[in-house]
Amino acid sequence: MATRKSGALDVMVGARIRMLRVNRGISQTALAARIGVTFQQVQKYEQGAGRVGTSRLARIASVLDVPVGEFFESSRIGPPGNRSPACLLTEPGARRILEAYARMPSPQLRARIAKLVETIADQGAASKATVSYLDTIDLSARRKFPSQG
Repeated sequence: MATRKSGALDVMVGARIRMLRVNRGISQTALAARIGVTFQQVQKYEQGAGRVGTSRLARIASVLDVPVGEFFESSRIGPPGNRSPACLLTEPGARRILEAYARMPSPQLRARIAKLVETIADQGAASKATVSYLDTIDLSARRKFPSQG
């Protein structure tokens, strides 16, 4: 009997499950209870470490109130992988950043924020040093002297 290994499609489906679950405010525990598995199994699905069977995927779709095809939508954009929009949204803090960005009324400010984040990300180790330095500055001092820090 051939062993079943999870692959790139399993990772993409898992990322979509996570994205949709988080967007609906459903915990892993609540989803697990509603589909009849443990929350650890939901974690495996979301990480792409465990394959989701078709009947279970249909139950997940029902709980999340989406068609089953929704789990495969990003495969039309390009090859699945860690850089897909669905996978990027599962990064810690990504949703918070996106929601705050969407609240910004100025297109110019949005463009500047995007450029700032790209610059910080491109700096790598230098950005870690900056964050470490900012963590040492007293919050009240930052409010008094916002240009120094």
